[in-house]
Amino acid sequence: MAGQDLTVLGIDPGSQCLGWGVVRETSGVLRLVDCGTLRPKGEAFSVRLGALFTDLSALVAEYRPEEAAVEDVFTHKNVLSALKLGQARGVAIAACAAHSVPVADYPPALVKKSLVGTGRAEKTQVSLMLGQI
Repeated sequence: MAGQDLTVLGIDPGSQCLGWGVVRETSGVLRLVDCGTLRPKGEAFSVRLGALFTDLSALVAEYRPEEAAVEDVFTHKNVLSALKLGQARGVAIAACAAHSVPVADYPPALVKKSLVGTGRAEKTQVSLMLGQI
């Protein structure tokens, strides 16, 4: 894609709070386009997943990324929490696939290490580094 912009949607999945960011690369220069969180309403898990799909689909339609990066599920002590996280991740992948956006998977520790320098960084450290970048 020499000479063309590349827009990437990054997603940190969660069923109660899903983080997202859109980054655009132009001639080797990265620029944050927009970012935010989705906090779906509703007590029923299926309602929250449906809201995530709808909201993410709207984001994909608005920003039209060429690629998406979705954080992989990490090993979790609570099996039920890991299952819910996996389902939210599946919704994120499905929303991208519905718009023919290819998805790459990245382990959380790699994302943190790339941004902060350590794979065990806290969310506040990651957020601070993203703001600096």
